[in-house]
Amino acid sequence: MAGTASAAPSQPVDTADSLRDRARAAAADSSVSAAALAANAETVKAATAAALAHADATGVGKNETLRVKDTLIDPEGKRHVRFVRAYQGVPVVGGDLVVHLDAKKNYLGVTRAIRHGVSVPSVAPKLTAPQAAAKAAKSVDGKAAKTELVVDARSTEPVLAYRVTVTSSGKAETGVGHSVVVDAGSGKVISSTPLSDGIISPGLKAKLRSEGKEAKPRTGARTTPPAKAQSGTQFPAQANGTGASLFAGSIPLTTTQTAKDSFVLKDLSRGGGETRDAQSKELDSFAAGKAFTDADNRWGNGSATDNATAAVDAQFGITSTYDYYKATFGRNGIKNDGSGPRALVHFGDKVGNAFWSPECGCMLYGDGDGETFKQPLVALDVTGHELSHGVIEATADFQPTRVDARQNQFGEAGALNESLADIFGAGVEFRTNNGGNPPNYLLGEKLGLEQKFLRRMDKPSLDVLEGTVDYWDAESYDREVHAGSGVSSHAFYLLAEGSGKKTIGGVEYDSPTYDGKAVTGIGRDKAQQIFYRALTRYMVSTTDFHEARVATLQAAADTHGEKSAEYKAVDAAWAAVNVTAANTPKEGPAVKR
Repeated sequence: MAGTASAAPSQPVDTADSLRDRARAAAADSSVSAAALAANAETVKAATAAALAHADATGVGKNETLRVKDTLIDPEGKRHVRFVRAYQGVPVVGGDLVVHLDAKKNYLGVTRAIRHGVSVPSVAPKLTAPQAAAKAAKSVDGKAAKTELVVDARSTEPVLAYRVTVTSSGKAETGVGHSVVVDAGSGKVISSTPLSDGIISPGLKAKLRSEGKEAKPRTGARTTPPAKAQSGTQFPAQANGTGASLFAGSIPLTTTQTAKDSFVLKDLSRGGGETRDAQSKELDSFAAGKAFTDADNRWGNGSATDNATAAVDAQFGITSTYDYYKATFGRNGIKNDGSGPRALVHFGDKVGNAFWSPECGCMLYGDGDGETFKQPLVALDVTGHELSHGVIEATADFQPTRVDARQNQFGEAGALNESLADIFGAGVEFRTNNGGNPPNYLLGEKLGLEQKFLRRMDKPSLDVLEGTVDYWDAESYDREVHAGSGVSSHAFYLLAEGSGKKTIGGVEYDSPTYDGKAVTGIGRDKAQQIFYRALTRYMVSTTDFHEARVATLQAAADTHGEKSAEYKAVDAAWAAVNVTAANTPKEGPAVKR
């Protein structure tokens, strides 16, 4: 399959030596082969040496060390090692890079997040960690959970700082945690970034409330079909259950039978993917959730009156997303480590949102705010979108340029985060092809908004709620991320389907182009392979739209060749949204402190 990786799953931050140690012990781990881990270790060693040998290109200084975040070996042999770095042992924020090697482990090039060097006068902080934690917690009215000394290199003048994880902010509607960076000298809060990014942005929620709007979701079946008879007496065992969902109709569920008349909403065939009940609490960990159990393996009643109904949608969504990434890209779980996705439903009190939570490593679904959203936001493409944020976090980890006081995020990298989550969320729908939730290039069409969708890809500007744009312009650098996401989502649609009027799966589309020139699509399958390959190999935390164009062109060249119709189509799709080589801006302004 074009663009898939043949190596072992992505590894957590680690060293080449420890990867070799893990390779020796891998025979006991059925999810990762010893040979693959050994190959990864040798690739990491070669990439590290190349990064140091080509310091002028990679920007790695003599006082820096590299730690591997991800290693991919392509079917044709090219290798890509994603690194984070440390300066005199202190982790660097904004210092991520990807080193590219050929099949013989020779250096090919680098993709890096910053262009300047990393250096600070001293790594001895004036502020203590408890002082920094207190300042960070106060800034977002929360509780400091973790504090670490870092070098913040996102500005052209790196600074020694503390990165503080703050939880329990009492703002569950916009996220349950923040990463707050505090200057270790002055005590000034440099940045505050939400760890969770809800499907409903703060700006959109405020607009809907100010206009007195109420979402009227289109729900599914209200009956639970009989479960299939279970066989075998060895427990735990895989079982075939059924569920009545809110949005997807009557669906099959793979569950775990723990006793003769006892089942758990956990899928051992998909890495242990499981949904639990947060019981209206703002839980910080999945383990704190209550397992869903049932006596007859028939779950939910198609209505929110049954606590298990939202769990049916969530479990269907997380396992469908797992299947999509594995079947389409060969990715084995959100972090590519074999683990199945997890979800907590009934999260918090009056939370009208759904999130991917890095701290929990799971999906969080509220039951609605009782005002604008009165149902849990557990639709299939919402889950696909949010879990795709987890995939993005494990790879490029796009970061916004800035975040305002209301937690709205801005900038092109943040817009790419939203766009790729929309693209792959739609991909989940298309692969699943559920009759109760038919696939399309719309996002959130089941949520019941008056405009009939949250966002759409063929003509993003039809989303008047978020003010989404069709084309790139100079304002994109500081545009709200959901509004800005239309640029790359539109480019993807044009690459997949082409411009003009057409009907796909009963939905009418009419996609315009910036210059009025027609674009011919190459098909969704090829388009998503190119965008996924670009994300996982050629994008970093600061990638903007013009860099995304280059990344997708490189991905197309890798899999189809530089003279191919696919390569030319990628170029045409980006030109059609006004992203070209000719209008590439100079390096954007540094992060404001």
